[in-house]
Amino acid sequence: MSPPEPRSRPQSRKPTVTPGPADPLPLRDHIFRQYDIRGIVGEDLDAGVAEAVGRAYGTELRARTGKPSPLVVVGEDNRPSSPVLRGGLAAGLRSSGCDVILLNTVPTPVAYFAEHEYAADGAVQITGSHNPAEYNGIKMTMGGASLHGGAIQALLRRIREGHMASGDGALDEREVLPAYVADVAGRFRLARPVKAVVDCGNGTGSVVAVELLEAVGAEVIPIYCESDGTFPNHHPDPTVDENVQDMIAAVRAHRADLGIGFDGDADRIGVVDDRGAIIRGDVLLLLFGLDLLKRRGPGETLVFDVKCSQVLPEEFTRAGGVPVMWKTGHSLIKEKMRETGALIAGELSGHICFADEYFGFDDALYAACRLLEMVAASPEPLSRATAALPAYVSTPELRIEVPEAEKFDLVERAVAHFSARHEVVAVDGVRVLFGDGWGLVRASNTQP
Repeated sequence: MSPPEPRSRPQSRKPTVTPGPADPLPLRDHIFRQYDIRGIVGEDLDAGVAEAVGRAYGTELRARTGKPSPLVVVGEDNRPSSPVLRGGLAAGLRSSGCDVILLNTVPTPVAYFAEHEYAADGAVQITGSHNPAEYNGIKMTMGGASLHGGAIQALLRRIREGHMASGDGALDEREVLPAYVADVAGRFRLARPVKAVVDCGNGTGSVVAVELLEAVGAEVIPIYCESDGTFPNHHPDPTVDENVQDMIAAVRAHRADLGIGFDGDADRIGVVDDRGAIIRGDVLLLLFGLDLLKRRGPGETLVFDVKCSQVLPEEFTRAGGVPVMWKTGHSLIKEKMRETGALIAGELSGHICFADEYFGFDDALYAACRLLEMVAASPEPLSRATAALPAYVSTPELRIEVPEAEKFDLVERAVAHFSARHEVVAVDGVRVLFGDGWGLVRASNTQP
């Protein structure tokens, strides 16, 4: 890790971002979700709502740190609505007394990196993640830990009750991408040349992915790596099969070693092997976990979410590791990772966190570099590594739209129904164990 830049206080100056409207939208409770704040721009979110969130966040940060002017880094993804929301958020932070460093357009993990790089007290990213272009949202950390659940609801209560601090924080802008590329690329050396197709889906990863992977030493074949927050080619979610078909075709056409896809804000990764076969998130997490055991020996803990198949805990245990099943959600997985001391954690959805040689947050760009290093170090192609694992039948995720007010009650009834008849794991929804297979019913915390 490169040493943090000495913390100089931001200089107070007028923001260079567009201010929000004088009359904000009504505050809607449903946008304050389990892991972040997320809604449709113009219906649920505008600069005024973002400003209220910024002031509530800043007030909470002052209370937690005891500092009159804590430092917050603020990034944004490449959606057209992001600059206006960032402007509102920054204004709210400053009005609570926080000093602000604007990072401009960066992937979410780069904002997390900047929190460490600038020794900041918190980080906030304007991003709609993998949601459609009309959505946007706000992801937040304090002291390196993601805000989620009750902490996000506490911000809503602060706004409703008007319990806000006042101040006049300073503002600065910094370009963090060069430091990020230098730090991450400096951690890796490829044992042999590796050819990789990279599909950013026109998401925010486009601003740095190709540069980073080339700096590591890969030969990169980019597709849809032009930054365009309207996502003109396909939805920026590489865990959905239809979104990786062009990447699969490119891997086969160029005889690449693998294909790597990123979601809209580059905190989730999707991978296909040298034959163009999709590697699911649980298998990818298992490969990383097995590599960790090779590096450090048996006894290491891996945290995985309830959506992952049985191949992960069974094979990781067989190799000498300790698997821990936990709730779905990147914030919850990272919290469990810290609680257990695990050096690796992840989800079926492609959030993967490393704490052995990195900061412990979900960074798909870092994960891609680590995968390239693994592929380069192996005499066998990636397809051979996955073929060595047991093949389990797995159905795609079936999503049924249910009203927000009803979905959690529906899951509670499912828990009661199945637990009376089968062995279940109820850490998140109900995972029903049938003896010769399993099924999961859970409520989404990000979608209806």
